[in-house]
Amino acid sequence: MKYLVYIFLFFNLLVTAQVDPVKQDSTVVEYIIIDGDSIPRTAIDLDEVLVLPELNFKNRDERIRYIVLRRKTLKVYPYAKLAADRLESLKERLSKLKRKSQKKRYAKVIQKYIEDEFSAELKKLTKTEGQILVKLIHRQTGTTTFELIKELRSGWRAFWFNNTAKVFDISLKKEFSPIDEKEDYLIEDILQRAFQNEQLERQRPAFEIDFYACVNKWGKPKTKK
Repeated sequence: MKYLVYIFLFFNLLVTAQVDPVKQDSTVVEYIIIDGDSIPRTAIDLDEVLVLPELNFKNRDERIRYIVLRRKTLKVYPYAKLAADRLESLKERLSKLKRKSQKKRYAKVIQKYIEDEFSAELKKLTKTEGQILVKLIHRQTGTTTFELIKELRSGWRAFWFNNTAKVFDISLKKEFSPIDEKEDYLIEDILQRAFQNEQLERQRPAFEIDFYACVNKWGKPKTKK
């Protein structure tokens, strides 16, 4: 599990926009302040709310498997979210460095920080939790853990890490695909419920996920002919 630490990146993103309400003719008008310019607006952005289906289980064993999967997903999701945040910050920082030597030196600093900050915690993850984390890293970054390591280190190290992970039944090339795999659909279902219950901080996936298409495929009971 220690190899997963290399995808956690440094520096938080800065939020540059702010919204100020201003009264005008007894009507509240919002202004978005961007780089010193005031842009008036009257619309209100609302978060998308999914109507989640009622959970139905065929038997007790299926219910228990879902509960176990939920516990593990809630545990590792924050790491995947952090990976997405750090990846974007790292790319932004590296794009500002001109020399290859500067980028290499900066990457080494990040590596040292990652190992000191997260290695101990990630080593405690079980095999199943590691498998879920690899999938969620792909969900949040749009890139497999293998490709992230390859980008941050080298192709050989990514290949080596992937083969090492296979010993523990973890493929760093694993992608998150809830429309193709039922377990991934259940993970997505767990996340959506946790977002709505505010158990987890919502972060949009790096790619489009048609949740209702997944529900139609996996969530509805099969009708008998």
